[in-house]
Amino acid sequence: MEYPEISWGKGVYLYDKEGNRYIDGASGAITANIGHGVDEIAEAMYEQAKKVSFVYRSQFTSEPAEKLAERLAEHAPGDLDWIFFVNSGSEATETALKVAIQYWQEKGRPSKKRVISRWMSYHGITMGALSMSGHSIRRSRFSSLLEQYPELSPPYCYRCAFTQNCPNCADDYAREFETAIQRLGPETIAAFVFEPVIGAAGGAVVPPDGYFEKMKKVCDKYDILMIADEVMTGIGRTGKMFAMEHWNVQPDIVALGKGMSAGYAPMAATIVSDRIIQTIESGSRVILSGHTFSANPQSAATCLAVMDYIENNHVVQNAKLQGSILMKGLKYLEQTYPLVGEARGLGMLCGLELVADQHTKEPFPLNLEVTNRLIQKCYEKGLIVYTAAGGINGHSGDAIIVAPPLTVKTEELQELLTILEEAIAELSHELSNEGFLQTRSIS
Repeated sequence: MEYPEISWGKGVYLYDKEGNRYIDGASGAITANIGHGVDEIAEAMYEQAKKVSFVYRSQFTSEPAEKLAERLAEHAPGDLDWIFFVNSGSEATETALKVAIQYWQEKGRPSKKRVISRWMSYHGITMGALSMSGHSIRRSRFSSLLEQYPELSPPYCYRCAFTQNCPNCADDYAREFETAIQRLGPETIAAFVFEPVIGAAGGAVVPPDGYFEKMKKVCDKYDILMIADEVMTGIGRTGKMFAMEHWNVQPDIVALGKGMSAGYAPMAATIVSDRIIQTIESGSRVILSGHTFSANPQSAATCLAVMDYIENNHVVQNAKLQGSILMKGLKYLEQTYPLVGEARGLGMLCGLELVADQHTKEPFPLNLEVTNRLIQKCYEKGLIVYTAAGGINGHSGDAIIVAPPLTVKTEELQELLTILEEAIAELSHELSNEGFLQTRSIS
């Protein structure tokens, strides 16, 4: 497409230079958690810029970086007390990978140097992060350069790998995990990496009850670290500060990004547990990772202001409340339009899967570009939603993510849902006329 030029934004709305208004129904890339044009953030950025915007991390620390680390450690569960700042979610997950491998080296177990991940996952675009990702389309161009880390079925109950037991399938996924460990050799596996809610690779896929508790037991049995990729889910997106709080399971390492700065500055972080750091402190005392802009004071001050805003304005609580309203509206679309196979999500991270036949769950082939057509219709009507196409097998699977800023008001959600329904109705009519959509009822 030809992209319009952005002019300004306020709250959940964006305005281009032609004066067109858009509801940011995707928070950009599930990033703008507190909306656009927040004065308090701009003021904090200006005040820090008057002091110092850059120092190199091996020469100085800074008050904003130290305070931000303390704040994140306060919110993080359990003994997740150590923060390594980077610039993006991809760097955060790749740093998590490196820390996990280094931990086992310093424990005297250097053979534990691979991770296990899931198909239908996305952990970033750098080579290490992409190696952990199970998104076939994003892997395909670089497959010869990537490690083969994806091994496991996604906990995707709409198309469950264990249909005979679903939704009581957590034990089945844990057994599959244990089988993979035994096949590869537990002495080779450093960590299991996962998204608490599968985002861009699947469209807000929430695991079945008991899933993470069972997977944690397997990790403990075989001395495997748990890495939670909370780049998309962290800092309130699911109605809790960290998504893993929903299951009361503490990972060993957490990757954060996106909502941590709410899009106001490039910033991400890897959070590491005490026991990992204690091992490294007793050994090399150096984590072999870092970037020029790691712990940048300008970005750190920005993130601190974002955290202040989230706490002072009860943003996480609003995400939980408005998320239930959003899900109710999306479930209505599922019940009304055969094009919508499933509405799903957690908090303010929701998605719609689009299918050719609601009864059989038959997906569209990707060459029909059903996801792109829906996104374009929404765009033309003034609504931005996010793509999650191709997650099933790289050749099929159409889905969108609906994830507005966590500050969204009920009336703004209703406007979003009205536009989304208009776009779905138009696309349904087109696909039916083209002979690609089965319109029989499943009720």
